[in-house]
Amino acid sequence: MAAACLISYWLVAGLSSQVHSISRADDIVGGMWAAIATIVVTRSSYQESLGAGISRIAATLVSFVVCQIYLIFLPFHPWALALLIGVSALVPMLVGRPGDAAAAAIATAVLIALAGVNPQHASQQPVLRLADTIVGVVVGVAAAWVSRRILGHLTDGE
Repeated sequence: MAAACLISYWLVAGLSSQVHSISRADDIVGGMWAAIATIVVTRSSYQESLGAGISRIAATLVSFVVCQIYLIFLPFHPWALALLIGVSALVPMLVGRPGDAAAAAIATAVLIALAGVNPQHASQQPVLRLADTIVGVVVGVAAAWVSRRILGHLTDGE
């Protein structure tokens, strides 16, 4: 897991920041976001990791849509934080994915708070964090697949 998190962090904070960077601090936040996604999807089997990856992306997509729509029109406000967390938790429940509600609400809380910290680039936060999540999920699921192959070869040889 630690190596996979380092790879996720490096891909986002180091490599993708060469493509688009708001600031060094935002690059670090993006790397952290990707590493968290890697941690969240790291499970004991590849299938479990894949399922967790799908859930993580689904929850982040909900948060992305809710936050992006809001931030196009309005700036950060504490009342918006509370309202958008509620909306982000409600949407997964309404579409039959209640297990994604907490992750969507957490992602929204962080996204809206980041928009408050850096209001000049607020509307970019949802897009960037969605991309970071995808990187972290792909690395985490790939790490689960590689681990399965390595452990499978080790146990086959015993």
